[in-house]
Amino acid sequence: MKNRSLLFALALSIGLFTASCSDDDNDGETLLPVIGKWNITKVGSVINGQEVLFDAPQNEPGCDKDYIDLKIDNDVNQGEYDSTTTACQLITKTGSYSRSHNNLTTTIDGVTKVQDIMNLTLSELKLKDASGIISVYEKD
Repeated sequence: MKNRSLLFALALSIGLFTASCSDDDNDGETLLPVIGKWNITKVGSVINGQEVLFDAPQNEPGCDKDYIDLKIDNDVNQGEYDSTTTACQLITKTGSYSRSHNNLTTTIDGVTKVQDIMNLTLSELKLKDASGIISVYEKD
């Protein structure tokens, strides 16, 4: 009887330990850091169930690509190249960002944007906002 009780207690402990170590809270979450400079390369959306992406129209021909630079201290720099007055003039804005699970929230010039992290690798960051707009970035 003593052996049965001990065996039951051991089985119960293993079961509880296994359940408490589950990563259900992180299902689908990518653990790679988002820190770094990311150049926008593609934009698009999902049309009729298919993801449709095309070259980012905001990138000025002949200029470097527009970017976001996510710093380790949760500051973000946004760089946009504009040739309206001067060829390839860099216009930068600063703000802050946070990451919660698979969401990236940026606040730049008082405008807050929440985007889902669809894909994050060492070289690609793919985001989708609430309106379904997809932005694909490559690591600089």
